[in-house]
Amino acid sequence: MSLTRTLTLLVTSTVLLVALIAAAWSYIESNHELEELFDAELAQSTRIVQGLVRHLADTQSLEQLPQTLSETLALPRTDDMDIDFEADDDEILPDGTGHKYEKKLAFEVWTPDREPLLDTLKADDAEGLVPGYSWAESSGHRWRVFTLQDPATGFWIRTAQREDIREELSQELALGNVLPLLLALPLLLIAASAAIQLGFRPLRRLERPIRHMAAENIHPIDDRQAPREVAGLVQAVNSLLKRLNQALERERRFSADAAHELRTPLTALRLNLERICEKDPEQFRDLIQSVDRMVHLVEQMLLLNQVDAGTDFRPGYHNLSVILEQSIADVAPLALKKDIDPILEDEAGEALTCCHSALVNTLMRSLLANAIQYSPEHTAITTRLVPSGDGYLITVCDQGPGIPPKERERALSRFVRLDQRRGGGAGLGLAIARRIAELHGGQLTLSDRTDGQCGLCVSIWLPAQPARQIHRG
Repeated sequence: MSLTRTLTLLVTSTVLLVALIAAAWSYIESNHELEELFDAELAQSTRIVQGLVRHLADTQSLEQLPQTLSETLALPRTDDMDIDFEADDDEILPDGTGHKYEKKLAFEVWTPDREPLLDTLKADDAEGLVPGYSWAESSGHRWRVFTLQDPATGFWIRTAQREDIREELSQELALGNVLPLLLALPLLLIAASAAIQLGFRPLRRLERPIRHMAAENIHPIDDRQAPREVAGLVQAVNSLLKRLNQALERERRFSADAAHELRTPLTALRLNLERICEKDPEQFRDLIQSVDRMVHLVEQMLLLNQVDAGTDFRPGYHNLSVILEQSIADVAPLALKKDIDPILEDEAGEALTCCHSALVNTLMRSLLANAIQYSPEHTAITTRLVPSGDGYLITVCDQGPGIPPKERERALSRFVRLDQRRGGGAGLGLAIARRIAELHGGQLTLSDRTDGQCGLCVSIWLPAQPARQIHRG
């Protein structure tokens, strides 16, 4: 799992968990505070009624009090107005005389002997009046009630609120506090994810030069823009790259020096053998062939070392058709020895591409020589040049034994000679050809012939534009 994905999951999970906990806590706390507010409002309403009753008791007779209290405290008869509290969104009563939530309030007044003077709640629990908060049942609803007895008059006063309306108001107000947080949560998660992606941009900038660094051009990366947290890691990577470049340079120098030192004595050895075997060439034929293979191997190692170094290869615009004709002419003596017919099918015409002509010529000669070596006598080798995409495709097809698909990748490795490809080579021809193709930004692939005949087709695609690798030098 990537670090970006891990951090994104951790941050978003943490933010989501904290936000949900905060929303739940806010919802519960808001409900609790609103319940307290409603209870306080209930007690305040009761005390207002207490003051009204005390005033009326001083100025009116006990017989007049019920009528006066009914006219003063009677609420709109919403039951008669057919109001649906759950479905009706209009909070103002139809005749404009009040609010539908006035229905939530009810008042009751009893004499000191508990004779009812006013009862809009109609709950049959007057005999169990107890001062303070309690619950009562009326008309199929629970009511929150607050009861007190006026110490001056001895009257009992009780105010009630319907439970469902209290809960409805509490939930609406609590949700009003929580919903903005819940609605902002997706935006917060997106912002956190974007911030993490933005925070990792410096690391991605450091990754690009390493990803595109060529093996022949290993160098330290620029650590001036590296974040302070990874500065030590960048310095360690630069130190590793420096040591790796030094090790590769020593290896290249050793291979080049060894091959160069071997070439001169091998050449001298072959000349001496030629002089010795002038009278009887057949006696030393195998020895001369072995020396020839060693000379060929040394030359290929020198060439491979130069190709790997990638230095002194300056490209220019050349016609691939001309290079192919020259390559076929170069290997014509080998083809004549086995009576092999080299055929060129040029369908590209003037195939101008930016390349190093000597390297491409070496690539083609290596492929053609390889095809000639493993083709039976009196056969043909077809070289075809066609435009392909932004470049050109060169295909060399022989009539040899071919290479099984599962062995083809291994055949492109260095110093690998497959049993099916018997011959005198060192197993470097295809590896050098692929390396040259890569230096030009191209590709080399192996496949079967498409005409159903036995044989191997080697395809090289080269871009028409110059490859960055060979611009060094």
